Amino acid sequence: MKKTTSPKRAARLAEAVETLRAIRAGEVDALVGTGRRGDRVFTLEGAEHAYRVLIESMNEGALTLSGDKVILYANQCFARLVKCPLKEVIGGSFRRFLSAKDQGTLRPLMKRAARTGTQLQMQLKAADDSIIPVQLSIRELAQGDTEHVIIGMVVTDMTEARRSEELLRALAQRVVQVQEAERGRVALELHDHITQQLCAVLFSSQALVDKLSAGEGPAKREAVKLRTMLGQTAEEVERISRSLRPSALEHLGLAEVLRDTGTEFAARTGLAVQLDCGQFAERLPADAELAFYRILQEALSNVERHARARHVTVRLRQLGAYVELAINDDGIGFNAVQHAARRNGKEVLGLLGMHERAAYVGGVVTVKSGRRAGTEVVMRLPFTPDPVTVGPAAA
Repeated sequence: MKKTTSPKRAARLAEAVETLRAIRAGEVDALVGTGRRGDRVFTLEGAEHAYRVLIESMNEGALTLSGDKVILYANQCFARLVKCPLKEVIGGSFRRFLSAKDQGTLRPLMKRAARTGTQLQMQLKAADDSIIPVQLSIRELAQGDTEHVIIGMVVTDMTEARRSEELLRALAQRVVQVQEAERGRVALELHDHITQQLCAVLFSSQALVDKLSAGEGPAKREAVKLRTMLGQTAEEVERISRSLRPSALEHLGLAEVLRDTGTEFAARTGLAVQLDCGQFAERLPADAELAFYRILQEALSNVERHARARHVTVRLRQLGAYVELAINDDGIGFNAVQHAARRNGKEVLGLLGMHERAAYVGGVVTVKSGRRAGTEVVMRLPFTPDPVTVGPAAA
């Protein structure tokens, strides 16, 4: 049996639906409800008040913007951040706090601000023209049509975070300097003391071999073995000394030292190493050459210990305003995401060391790898040769 709705009930239902629509649209400030104790007034301020208190108590700036970047709402924290009275912030354009470059960066992001949100870092220009590094978290809040886009934004002051990053970077640079000084000291000790003593023992063992007659076959053979072992040990200590303090960098240059390192690595490990190290019309700064050398050392060490590779390629070349060192192997590779999450002591420290080495001289290291797909380590460093120096050399 089909039920019918009375006109009075239908009218109440329609009124309730319209009331809900008006509440959602923000057209209602209060409701009057009728009950046993008479009429009561319910305001919507109570529900909104808690959110306003929360937003105003935040230690981050909070904004709502229209589609054309007009600030519809801002909390006191944002006003303090940009050093501007709140009454001058609300109703103004958010563009006034951006440089021309950042306006171009923000425009497409604001257009694409999806419901999942987006984040970016940029710099705000305060009312006193000071520059404040910030992180913007952007999210679309409401959109009735293309002309009524409402965007929410949380502005996080990154000044302290940047200062902490600078302090950590300075500490890392100091660690690198101390590490290089200590390596130099150890290398000098090895070269001036241990190597010389080994050479003296080696000469004595050779004299012993010469004194033994052919009739003393077993003793002579043992003496020859001893002499060979001492010679190999002296060569290994000398190799370690050169690795600790690559003094050849100063005299031979980066390309030649990289070739020598690759050749020595191939002879010692039996891996095939292809070297393509171009010459430059002008020398890189000493710190930059040392950073390239250390990164090659670390990359080859990782290949030897972990990669199970058969072939390694080393390329040093200039690409426009950059110098690039690329080390590729055809080994087993690794999952970069899992590797970073696992944070396995020495391996992660090795990768971090390469990044810090590059950052110390203004460069960047990227590592690409995958399971059974080999590994590529690339260091890029901005470098523009002095035209005064390059000109005569090119001629």
